[in-house]
Amino acid sequence: MKVYVLVDNKVVDLRPQGMKAEWGFSAYIDSEEPVLMDSGQSDIAFRNMLIRELELPQKMVLSHGHYDHTGGLMSMLRPKMKLYAHPHAFMPRFYKGVYIGIPFVRERIESVADVVEVSEPTEVAKNVWMLGEVPRKYEEAVLEDSYIVVDGKKQEDRILDDTSLAVKTDKGVLLVLGCCHAGLRNTIEWAEEVVGDEVKFVVGGTHLIAFRPSELPEIIKWLDAKVEKIAPCHCTGLAYEFVLKEKLGEKYVMVGSGSVFEV
Repeated sequence: MKVYVLVDNKVVDLRPQGMKAEWGFSAYIDSEEPVLMDSGQSDIAFRNMLIRELELPQKMVLSHGHYDHTGGLMSMLRPKMKLYAHPHAFMPRFYKGVYIGIPFVRERIESVADVVEVSEPTEVAKNVWMLGEVPRKYEEAVLEDSYIVVDGKKQEDRILDDTSLAVKTDKGVLLVLGCCHAGLRNTIEWAEEVVGDEVKFVVGGTHLIAFRPSELPEIIKWLDAKVEKIAPCHCTGLAYEFVLKEKLGEKYVMVGSGSVFEV
């Protein structure tokens, strides 16, 4: 099976021509029943999908409610499409006083697509699980000075809506991450519990950028013993991607807008 990275912060492949990048993430999971994950922050993901000659599937999942994963929603949504999202994804949210939530009111989204709220693990397509809320045993990657507004009152935003997609393959579980605010190790262990198999492949935003360099060795050592291939992008941070390449060698796969990660 294949995961097409529709948008990332960078482009790393010469072909196909015309691919564009932006700060954001979107992916097309080409499983038996294809699923979209996130939409980037503009219509670039949709345009890149057209260049890749991919057709819009009938199901889409939001990893969480940040603008760089949802800003392209209205370019991708179609009538009868199911949009799976945690209830918190639609909360007004701010970072250092600046709005960073979904840039569309929920009513506008629901005027086009069928919104399905998911907070528990759910098989959204055959062998494709949306993980719901991820239990947090290890480190989490939340944003400092960020908050949500609940009933008119500010609350610390721990980004509880952050979720990922786990795809069961005959070679192990493929984990597709949006930003992984819930924490990389937490998400991997939860995916294994949900699917009942080991995570061997990871692609997407790991949000390692949230951690100090001194915190990386333990996480990388844990990863090295766990996965066969990892394609970190988006909020991983370029400097940390180079560290992963150095420490993990051939297990590391560089991806960007237009790249294909294949299992």
